[in-house]
Amino acid sequence: MVIGTLEGLRRYPVKSLRGEVHDALVIGPTGIPGDRADALFVRTGHARVGKTYRGKEHERLHLITSAQAAIDAAAERGTQVLLEHGDHFFDDAPISLLVDRWLDELSVHVGYRVEWERFRPNFFVRAAPDFAQPEESLNDAELELGTVRLRVRYPIERCVTPTYHLGGAASDPRILRFLAQNHNTWMGIYCDVLVPGMVEVGNVVTLRQSLS
Repeated sequence: MVIGTLEGLRRYPVKSLRGEVHDALVIGPTGIPGDRADALFVRTGHARVGKTYRGKEHERLHLITSAQAAIDAAAERGTQVLLEHGDHFFDDAPISLLVDRWLDELSVHVGYRVEWERFRPNFFVRAAPDFAQPEESLNDAELELGTVRLRVRYPIERCVTPTYHLGGAASDPRILRFLAQNHNTWMGIYCDVLVPGMVEVGNVVTLRQSLS
């Protein structure tokens, strides 16, 4: 079964900061090399001392590209953060995927097409005309795109970050409110890598395995 076509690829070198646009990416056994490979950790001036400094703590981080600029922005709020390096600083699974069809009801509710980039997925998929399955129906399914095979873990539970405007304008709390009231606060799916390889914009995303 064809789910759709890969239309967007993103890598986020520093967790919570602006991502990079790619036309093709190598996918390793533990995800995209360099994705969320760095993260800011709170040292002083915030309740999350010793933990990551995220979009929930600073609603402008998604507009910032460089780690130093983010460190400076945190300092302006009285928070000292330190950049740490690692393999990955994922919230949960190594790959996140979003299908445009899942945004339809939300977009109707708020009265404009909600930008998929608000949800910061690695893969954005334009749905095939007959694809209508919700996130939870894909639990444990296997997906294939390019030379990569993924196993779906479960839907992604969302926080306040998708309410932030991509250009820095006023946030829209209706987004999270709608997801909480109508969609179990879900948007998109987490995946693990079964077979590493290469993906490119334009790859067909296929459901390989029948769901039980």
